[in-house]
Amino acid sequence: MKRVTMWAALVGMLLTAAGRAQDPPPLVLEAKVPLGAVAGRIDHFAFDADRQLLFVAELGNNSVGIVDLKERKVLRRLTGLSEPQGVAYRPATSTLYVANAGDGSVRLFQGPDFTAAGRIDLGDDADNIRIDSWRNRIVVGYGKGALAVIDPASRRKVADIPLKGHPESFQFDETGSRIFANVPDARQIAVVDVGSGAQISTLDTAGASSNFPMAVDAEEHRLLVAFRSPAKLMVFATRTGKLEGSFDACRDADDVFVDPRRRRLYVSCGEGVIDVFARSTIGYERIARIPTIAGARTSLFVPASDRLYVGVRATAAEPAAIWVFRPRS
Repeated sequence: MKRVTMWAALVGMLLTAAGRAQDPPPLVLEAKVPLGAVAGRIDHFAFDADRQLLFVAELGNNSVGIVDLKERKVLRRLTGLSEPQGVAYRPATSTLYVANAGDGSVRLFQGPDFTAAGRIDLGDDADNIRIDSWRNRIVVGYGKGALAVIDPASRRKVADIPLKGHPESFQFDETGSRIFANVPDARQIAVVDVGSGAQISTLDTAGASSNFPMAVDAEEHRLLVAFRSPAKLMVFATRTGKLEGSFDACRDADDVFVDPRRRRLYVSCGEGVIDVFARSTIGYERIARIPTIAGARTSLFVPASDRLYVGVRATAAEPAAIWVFRPRS
């Protein structure tokens, strides 16, 4: 009887896998928007919902491309930058913020034509940028271990939050009262109390390292962190910091995003794939691996346009472009 039960379970698993293999993919490549003569690595994106503009940090090209998503073409290019990494757009003032790794500056560009509107010198390796909508501030990771807090009115740095190493991706929790920050050099996920401006704890990474991308699932009160060594997606409870699950993921992850409408996650990886996870009874389950191209690590999912945008650097086989993926329900 036991053998019959095991055999039935195995057959059921095989039938489920076969059925899933025949299902339509959860992401469909809808378009490739050429970026033109852009060389080298492409880093992070920002989005202007009102005008459907995508801002692309073209790190290897020392520029930021402004892509008109309605017309699917490059509208213009901001040049003369120094290894731009992080970009953020603040709709209230139509201001684009660009963090530069090369000279440690944050450059400001004013819409609607995005003319140069000043700079804030942080000193070293300016990286990811987040808008703090709760306190009307701009937060930038930089240097050997700090988050700079910028007042958009005075356009000056008004505070520093020290960390134990250079911060990669960082996110506000669903209440805006804490920041979770990946600090891979210190093998940490730092927890920062925004009110006091101090790190208050760390999350247990269970021995994993090279934690670069993260996202917050506000509806589920979960923090999602992708590690490169080993290639794992780890899920933490935002309220308690408890590790709730660990799942195999693609290699060289650089971005992870939540699709709240479909209760999915998208993880873009340099190995040339996007891993799609769905919420399940065990936390999350990988339901698809969508091919892209080697080195296409950075992405941005925009719920307002219901599209996932992936940055593809120029190779001998492919020109530099933004690949546009449409989710299937």
